[in-house]
Amino acid sequence: MTRPPLDLVPAEVPAHPLTHNPLNGVTGGIWRTHRNGRPAVLKLITPPRHGTGPTHWAASADVGHWNYWRREVEAYGSGLAATAWAGAGLAAPDVLAVEERPDGTVALWLADMDGRPGTVGTIGDFGEVARRLGVAHADWLDRTAELPRYDWLARDWLRDYTLSRPVTEPVPWDHPAAVVAWPASLRTTLRRLWERRHAVLAATDRLPRTLCHHDVWPTNLILAGGGPVLLDWSFVGPGPIGEDAANLVLDTFFDGLVDVALLPDVADAVLTGYVEGLRGVADPALVARAVRIAGAAKYFWLAPVMLNRAGGATGQTYDQRDEAAMFAGRRPVLELLADWSAAALD
Repeated sequence: MTRPPLDLVPAEVPAHPLTHNPLNGVTGGIWRTHRNGRPAVLKLITPPRHGTGPTHWAASADVGHWNYWRREVEAYGSGLAATAWAGAGLAAPDVLAVEERPDGTVALWLADMDGRPGTVGTIGDFGEVARRLGVAHADWLDRTAELPRYDWLARDWLRDYTLSRPVTEPVPWDHPAAVVAWPASLRTTLRRLWERRHAVLAATDRLPRTLCHHDVWPTNLILAGGGPVLLDWSFVGPGPIGEDAANLVLDTFFDGLVDVALLPDVADAVLTGYVEGLRGVADPALVARAVRIAGAAKYFWLAPVMLNRAGGATGQTYDQRDEAAMFAGRRPVLELLADWSAAALD
């Protein structure tokens, strides 16, 4: 169990580490603790350092890079995180302090928000979050030209992130783990999705643009009494409509944190809520199609990475299932992804 540096949290103050992606070179640790007697979350932001962590999760000094190391600090410091979607009832945690440290790291102190974690959200909760996402995206629809003053926003997060995933060719599409868990028709569709990934990304380029969070999923949601609170603004930037809603559906189930039996109902609730949020601003048929296209674009790489790793370490932080359970548990979500890919590939 790691503790934050003593100059941040004295040894006598409780500090409980929180689950996060330790591969991401930007994050030096996250702890639930106290600051000036107030419940707080401390996130240590680390600059690019050579030789630490895998290349595909390396921190970057390039302000437009998908993993620019100071983006979350800037998002909070500028007020964008707190105000960008406030009109839609989507909040960000209060900032208690931002401390630049002598070693180059930044201590980001945030209020520990009361509420239910997104992992225990109901179908209705996810539908309501999606409706608010739709309202937020409607507010920024075709207004991304107003954002250049924030030069630290991700330039093209969806394309840059997905194409950086560590897929090794040739992908073993007939690996025994996949043959057991996934029918041949699913493997064929997932293979086509991977091979046509550039066409899928091109399809997202034709969608209306808005301001995206790029990481909306249950572990970044607090279902508070006053409305949902979104955590982790480190990927914020322009993107296609549909992307955040698609990610909410898929990421809710990929890591086994929410019962996959709820997938059909959650998918319907999110799509319905998101379309409603954009009603009167974007054509409902276009919005529904955008969710499917963006979802296919976000995860065309996942099945290939799983197959590359089959028989070895899963490389997962949140998903603690063994390989067989992971392949079987992700099948319904990959089947939905395969269905959605038709919108991007037809």
